[in-house]
Amino acid sequence: MAEYVDEVVIPYDRDLGPVLFDYYGVDTARRISEQSPRDVLEIAAGTGIVTRHLRNMLPKETHLTAVDISDSMMELARTKFLSNEQIIFQNADATALPFEDEAFDAVVCQFGIMFFDKELAFRETYRMLKPGGNYLFRVWDSEKYNPFASLSFEVFKQFFPSDPPHFLFEPVSCHQIDPIKEKLINVGFDNIEISVQRHSYDILDVTAFARALVFSPVIFEIRDRGGVDPEDIVKVLAEAFKKEYGSNPMRYPMQAILFETERL
Repeated sequence: MAEYVDEVVIPYDRDLGPVLFDYYGVDTARRISEQSPRDVLEIAAGTGIVTRHLRNMLPKETHLTAVDISDSMMELARTKFLSNEQIIFQNADATALPFEDEAFDAVVCQFGIMFFDKELAFRETYRMLKPGGNYLFRVWDSEKYNPFASLSFEVFKQFFPSDPPHFLFEPVSCHQIDPIKEKLINVGFDNIEISVQRHSYDILDVTAFARALVFSPVIFEIRDRGGVDPEDIVKVLAEAFKKEYGSNPMRYPMQAILFETERL
């Protein structure tokens, strides 16, 4: 467990978090805080990046619950909060959540739904929302707009031509809007608003960013294939990013899709 935290979770939080998740996390927290909810649930909270922004912007009296299926990510998330900050961390499966019906005024999930059964998760969210409650979640747009997936895959193909690792395509697997919209409607959600959000981030340490991508869960695919030093992939990936987007700093582009809906 400690090795997994050091090797995967800490780089994820330290080197991917500021680039990929922080800007959207601030926007999520702002949108939720404007609704003045009393009870908020964050699903797939990971290492607490969005959770931190939620707690900073929500009123002190708002109860905040953060869940994730990963013990190691929850362990790191807990270290970012004081004991008096009115936040509950809990390990839980997004498709079978241990909460009562109509328990929350708002539910949020940033870049998580691509990793579990969406219809089951939407039904659970609908069940737990109070009438009039809001559901906000984001997904990544396609790999065309998110080079953490597309450029990484091209580099992986250089090392594993016949069977390149595919994990980094999973985060960009939910970019088709209509299937998600239909699932939300089938569950009972209404007033669905969808927006595309572009952003760019100046990366100073491109190698650290590349290393965090290689030492994401894709590292297990790399090791299963064998015969390649992961640090060699890091070097090639960092150079590919610099060639494509410059350096000192690297102007990194990304694009996400925001869904906002409610239970009537």
